[in-house]
Amino acid sequence: MISSLDPDPLSALEARIAAAQKAQVPSEGRETKYTAASLGWRMVLELVVGMALGAGIGYGADSVCGTLPIFLVLFSMLGFAAGVRTMMRTAAEVRDRRGEGARLGTPPRADDARE
Repeated sequence: MISSLDPDPLSALEARIAAAQKAQVPSEGRETKYTAASLGWRMVLELVVGMALGAGIGYGADSVCGTLPIFLVLFSMLGFAAGVRTMMRTAAEVRDRRGEGARLGTPPRADDARE
């Protein structure tokens, strides 16, 4: 049964829904505060995982072949190179997402404006 005190119950309901939706929207300041830190940890993790996988593959190849230091050193270097390459790809992805020519944490230089 509709109360006779409220002439338009739908407008009151819409106002309550709008207030609830506004309260659920996350603040942008907190999101951007943690984005740089999460990006940094992601890049470090990519490097460490690349090196660990390379060392693991190298150690496994050395244990199968019986030549302990050769493949371990070789694949560790390849894992490091793969980790650095993945980090660069992540940095390029972030640069493209932020806009062309944007650099992470550095102000634009004078010669960037001429490009």
